[in-house]
Amino acid sequence: MSFLQTLLAFMVALGSLVIIHELGHYSVARLCGVKVLRFSVGMGKVIYSRKFGPDQTEWAVSILPLGGYVKMLDKREQPDVQLSAEDLKREFTNQSVWRRIAIVAAGPAANFLMAILIFAGLYVYGVPEPAARLRAPAEQTVAFQAGVRGGELVTAINGKPVQGWSDLRWQLVQLSIEKTSAKLELERANAGPSGGKRFSTATIPSSALGADDLEGDFVGKLGLALARSQATLGHVESGGAGQQAGLQPGDRILAADGKAIADGDAFVNLVRASPAMALNLTLLRAGEQLSVNVTPASIVRDGKAIGQIKVEIASGIEMVTLRAAPLQAVSQAVVRTWDSAILQLKMLGKVITGEASIKNISGPITIADYAGQTARIGLITYLGFIAAISIGLGVMNLLPIPVLDGGLLMYYSVEVLTGRPVSERVGQLGQRLGIGLLMTLMMVAVFNDIVRLVS
Repeated sequence: MSFLQTLLAFMVALGSLVIIHELGHYSVARLCGVKVLRFSVGMGKVIYSRKFGPDQTEWAVSILPLGGYVKMLDKREQPDVQLSAEDLKREFTNQSVWRRIAIVAAGPAANFLMAILIFAGLYVYGVPEPAARLRAPAEQTVAFQAGVRGGELVTAINGKPVQGWSDLRWQLVQLSIEKTSAKLELERANAGPSGGKRFSTATIPSSALGADDLEGDFVGKLGLALARSQATLGHVESGGAGQQAGLQPGDRILAADGKAIADGDAFVNLVRASPAMALNLTLLRAGEQLSVNVTPASIVRDGKAIGQIKVEIASGIEMVTLRAAPLQAVSQAVVRTWDSAILQLKMLGKVITGEASIKNISGPITIADYAGQTARIGLITYLGFIAAISIGLGVMNLLPIPVLDGGLLMYYSVEVLTGRPVSERVGQLGQRLGIGLLMTLMMVAVFNDIVRLVS
């Protein structure tokens, strides 16, 4: 069932992006007066089609569900056919170079516009996400050495406000590619009855912000992780080690064997790592501090003994809702789309120059996996994923590789500069090179996908 959900989520995301991309080409072609012969979703043999409109444009579904195309009237494809005077006016190569540029650029532009509309809609509706509050890091991590101790809320990085956890990660990724250190501005509530807040900073050096593997747990490797709720007990199962030790719902675990328990996850990990080992727990119950001894039962799971006390542990995360007025939402969406596109280009440049690992190139298997994961999380997360992939599709198509939109734009730019089109021989040679390069990139991406899947 999970596989079918992933496949459906991937097909919906890919299909919508392909349709939007090709509608960009189609719409501008029609505005420029070019005759469109076919609009196809998918590649290869047509398996279903219908004709509509005064030009009897064929709207088709093709057998290979990857990509799509808009076929325009082009005399190069039928050199032996004599076109009428009317058709010659509407033939693609007879259009001015600026019209051809507009038609070709409209596909990637449609993908960027789709991302902007999705992001703007999400910002107006409100996007719930984890707050940028930090968990206590391990002592050997960069975050601990920088002064992070847990419980701090990151309010800004290098003076730029941080709105939530995804924004924190996004800014750190950008800084890692730019090889710039990150100064985190931190806010923490004062302990005790006086209350108030304490402010501090923690600087992550540029040497720790490597761009080698941004696809993995990049932030976690720095020691930055989401703060979890305190270790408060929920349901206590009858007959379990917890109930036998006298644990009750509402108990808050403060320490185990004299060592402080940071949060619910830390307590769960400790219990699992302590099969048949007595633990002395310090807990808070109705305002009174108590000491309780509990011995987790030893159970075998996946060939390994783990501890179990059969109690429910709260493990919540502080959430915030990011919301903006319509005009502000559009502005934020444009900035987010622009920054994402520029970041992808910078990352690709670093991969080409060897400054970043080739492992950062992802393919259809990883995209399908993320599509399934985000769809299972919820509609808002899934729409955000579609917007991000739409930006990626727009960027990829603008690369100056023959057979892509960017390759055609490169040819037309040469035509603008020289006053004459690129020769047919050069075009054919570029097409072969472009196909070879794309196939190589696809093989690398699929190989990376398989490695991630196996590991």
